[in-house]
Amino acid sequence: MRKLAMLAAAAAIGASTSALATDFGPDFDRLDFGEQVEILARAQALKLFGTFGTLRASSSESITADAANADPTALVRLAPGLRARVVSSAATLGANIDMMALWPNDFAPTHIIACNEQGPTQAAVQRIDLGTGTPTTVLTGMTSCDPTHRTPWGTIVVGEEVGGTGHVLEIIDPLHTTGVLFDRVGETLSGADAGNVALRLSLGRLAFEGIGILPNGVAYYGDENRPQNGSGGGAYFKFIPDNLWAGGPPITNLSASPLVSGRVFGMRLGKRANNTDFGQGNQSGRGVWVEVIEGAPAGVTRLDLRASAPLLKLTTYYRPEDIAIDLKALKLGNVRMCGNNTGEDGVSKDYGETFCLTDATVTDAASTGALSTPEYQVLVLGDSDFGMMDNITYQPGRGNWIVHEDGEGADATPPRNNDLFSCVDDGMDRDHLADVCAKIGTLNDLNAEWTGGVFDRTGRRFFVSVQHNVTGHGVVLEITGWR
Repeated sequence: MRKLAMLAAAAAIGASTSALATDFGPDFDRLDFGEQVEILARAQALKLFGTFGTLRASSSESITADAANADPTALVRLAPGLRARVVSSAATLGANIDMMALWPNDFAPTHIIACNEQGPTQAAVQRIDLGTGTPTTVLTGMTSCDPTHRTPWGTIVVGEEVGGTGHVLEIIDPLHTTGVLFDRVGETLSGADAGNVALRLSLGRLAFEGIGILPNGVAYYGDENRPQNGSGGGAYFKFIPDNLWAGGPPITNLSASPLVSGRVFGMRLGKRANNTDFGQGNQSGRGVWVEVIEGAPAGVTRLDLRASAPLLKLTTYYRPEDIAIDLKALKLGNVRMCGNNTGEDGVSKDYGETFCLTDATVTDAASTGALSTPEYQVLVLGDSDFGMMDNITYQPGRGNWIVHEDGEGADATPPRNNDLFSCVDDGMDRDHLADVCAKIGTLNDLNAEWTGGVFDRTGRRFFVSVQHNVTGHGVVLEITGWR
């Protein structure tokens, strides 16, 4: 009976393949199985990605500054069904707008609060009016402002992606905070609205990129660092506040923020042999959180988490980048976030990866007694067409991950632009990998990259920056059309 069942199944598969060959052309059944999967994914684009199709190839076009200024949407090419409008391309918009947060919420935002990744003499944090596109500078003095996040208690957190010396700052009432100056050397703030900004050394210092914040104030972040001469790359850390956020209305004073004080822990993977199976070669799986305690061992300090990582034997990666919280898992009370390690897709052919990190429940993740167990698993392995993943965002409703490329395709032969991918999360199959990813956007500027993408709560309004674009000023677009 079992043999007959197997024969019947084989016959059904054969009939199905023949039918597909009719639908997709006579050569379909001669294709590599992986190519067949890609064709099937394109055919199901509406179901999988909410678009009427996908892009088959990256653009190799690089438009002129005049063309981009005349129509900033010409900087992008989108999957069928998606469309772009200009939020802002003002001459006063920061030239390197990076990560962004919607304000005051994701339901009915009126503004974008954005980091500008430039030097201390340029605008660091700007608010952008969604109605007029007008940018206003909130804060200057930061170097390479990159991560920008709205907190559950109603403030904005921004950080510097610079060496091992980056700072985190917290801003209250960003719509009424203008012209504040941060002296990053003296670590002081000045200006009429300086009382609306606070330095958060409690999180430590490193090159901040992604910051994922749970509803109780527990925060996860990585050090955007690459390996060099045998040293490790960037490690991942967790901050547990001394006073967890219990919910309620937005705070009215920065002294009430959970980020005022807390404890910092670094991630070290390797649970075997009583948590001693760690070190080079152990980059995934389960591990432990190791507390960063001043001077234990000698040299450890949260004010230089990069230098502390090897002393604490933390697990490191090639340029940790952005992190986004899985809202579906969070709704169930569980901690899961996905992020990117960029790699280097030029001479090294290290295409990077997208990973997901779980850390038990929201309650367990906040415990400083019985520490939770982090588990790191790869979601997407990079390749020559999808490499050097940088920013990432979760798409509410659909549950896909939108991954932004920051690759070196401009130097390839032939050159290609950076792309925007939609990845279907891991399903019920046996592995941890994304079921499929598809190209839904490509740039028409070989020097530019997608960055800072963020959805509203519906998952149908996507705000994204075209960074380093040919115009010399910022361009922020809104992409809609998801079904």
